[in-house]
Amino acid sequence: MPPSEVSPTADREARAAALAERLASAGAPRKRMLVIVNPYATTVSDRLRNLVVYALQSRYEVEAVDTERRDHATQICREAAREGYDVVVAFGGDGTVNEAANGLIGTDTPLSCLPGGATNVFHRTIGIPGDVVDATEHLLALADDFRPRRVDLGLVDDRAFVFAAGVGLDASVVEVVDAHPRLKARLGPYYYSWAALSTFNRRYLRRPPRMRVTVDGESVEAVTTVVQNADPFTFFGSRPVRVCERAGLDTGSISIAALRRATLLEMPTLIPRLLSTRAETVARHRQVTPFPGVAAATVESVDDRPLPIQVDGDYIGERPSIRFAAAPGALKIVS
Repeated sequence: MPPSEVSPTADREARAAALAERLASAGAPRKRMLVIVNPYATTVSDRLRNLVVYALQSRYEVEAVDTERRDHATQICREAAREGYDVVVAFGGDGTVNEAANGLIGTDTPLSCLPGGATNVFHRTIGIPGDVVDATEHLLALADDFRPRRVDLGLVDDRAFVFAAGVGLDASVVEVVDAHPRLKARLGPYYYSWAALSTFNRRYLRRPPRMRVTVDGESVEAVTTVVQNADPFTFFGSRPVRVCERAGLDTGSISIAALRRATLLEMPTLIPRLLSTRAETVARHRQVTPFPGVAAATVESVDDRPLPIQVDGDYIGERPSIRFAAAPGALKIVS
């Protein structure tokens, strides 16, 4: 086919093959690396997996394992920490990274990642290139400058999250998107936009869930709560979406934004603020109560309806109450 018709997957695989060939004669591997591959991630293929692993073997002693079920990466990472791997690489999207972080929390085994998902928020946040071939070259370069560092995690009850969690509208949107992975892969942020509009009209326009957000004895009622451990909250294409003030991986705290009302009058004034480059733009909206840089918070239903929750872009179900907390320095990463 003409060059203009080469698919993104074919181009990615061709570049990965060229990289692997170029590195085939490199020196002996130095550090033990475990690559955890989500074979169902949006941009992962068997051929790409094999080429990436082959390239990494030029500088690392690499083992690769595929995930087979939900939370499998967490189990694999716990075993990797016990076995003394020098680094674990999550090859997939943000859900795969979340599972890996939950397996490595509190250990000395560092985590890195390769982009294989639709959005790859955490990858981009810590400076991993968005293209998997470029990201592989980045990891190869780190073999000569291997400097793990500790970053914070957030906690939602007993589960960790690496960049963000949400209760309410954004969680309901994620539930809809997760139910249609092909549309998610094909349409990306535009499918999220459609899901947000559809979910708002069907579930939140007439009878939104009511929740009470409590921080340090101060309470506010809301319809949606966003909690960030890192900045940004997500990306819309290449554009960062910033919601909470003073969020960051090394602040020792979490930051929260509570949306008190979501009406047809309020939402059109809020949405443009989400695409601003400054988080304080959202925080200053008249229906948003910010809680920047806090240690913990609780979110409880006030009308007996369980609240939908998402962590790092994955829907995890409904609960009547949730406790959020910061876990300073809980995860080692290499980036």
